[in-house]
Amino acid sequence: MQKAQLGRSNIFVPPVIFGCNIFGWTVDKAQSFRLLDALVDAGLNALDTADVYSYWAPGHSGGESEIIIGEWLKSRGRRHDVLIFSKAGMEMPGKGKGLSAAYLTRAIEDSLTRLQTDVIDLYQTHRDDEITPQEETLAALDKMIQAGKVRAIGASNFSTTRFKEALDISAKTGLPRYETMQPHYNLLERAIESDMLPLCASEGVSVIPYYSLASGFLSGKYRSEADLEKSVRGARGAGKYLGVKGLKVLAALDDVAQRYSATPAQVAIAWFKGRTALAAPIASATTLEQLNDLAKAAKLVLDSQAVAQLDAASASLS
Repeated sequence: MQKAQLGRSNIFVPPVIFGCNIFGWTVDKAQSFRLLDALVDAGLNALDTADVYSYWAPGHSGGESEIIIGEWLKSRGRRHDVLIFSKAGMEMPGKGKGLSAAYLTRAIEDSLTRLQTDVIDLYQTHRDDEITPQEETLAALDKMIQAGKVRAIGASNFSTTRFKEALDISAKTGLPRYETMQPHYNLLERAIESDMLPLCASEGVSVIPYYSLASGFLSGKYRSEADLEKSVRGARGAGKYLGVKGLKVLAALDDVAQRYSATPAQVAIAWFKGRTALAAPIASATTLEQLNDLAKAAKLVLDSQAVAQLDAASASLS
């Protein structure tokens, strides 16, 4: 399986990064363990989580995903078989938020404890904090790297202007730079192609987009209002795409999928390959069948005609 380097780091990821926000939310601990076992066996060994996952679920306070991953690591003894990516900065109920040195210093220790590991491979600032100077944030992250608690750093949900400022600060001061950007990007959300993607390409930063299947909409399982009740995630995020524009993209996915004897989800993920600055999309699966879809998507390569067809369908969404 061909792997992609994350920026200038020595971290290499498979064609699909697994999104772990579902652990402890839409899948319980037992199913999470089954998925993690199957992921490693399939070679999809990069796991993306965050300290806040899944605070939004009733009775949760954040950290549920990291805890399950940590318990799996302890149970299986497979820390060296996986890459762990986590994030901090969004509000943890009762604990705070932001990217100050004081807050991040506490947050990294909490995440390491929940994950039951000594090091996080990619530690990401989950959301920009315009109150805290970026130099302070980068200096705090530098201390984590120097202490061996973090291998590389990334950012998520930054504006292009603010992300460029961060990269310039790193270049000027010698502080570690963000090697990845994790934005909202998929066939239905392409706004970053005008600014963020070109910036990342010019700076050698790798893009690892979240919501690569548009909250499951691009899998094709949500085609009517009634379909949205199939899952919690559908009702929570996929509904906004249910309209003429979204259905046009689904039609293109259906057509390409039929030609490749694939599924719409496989095609939607394969569409990312070869795009500007793209390392690998982040996608989730709640069943072993869906996980098999991700494994097949990791191997699927679309021809230029298929990519053009999908681009044309999604470009009409502006």
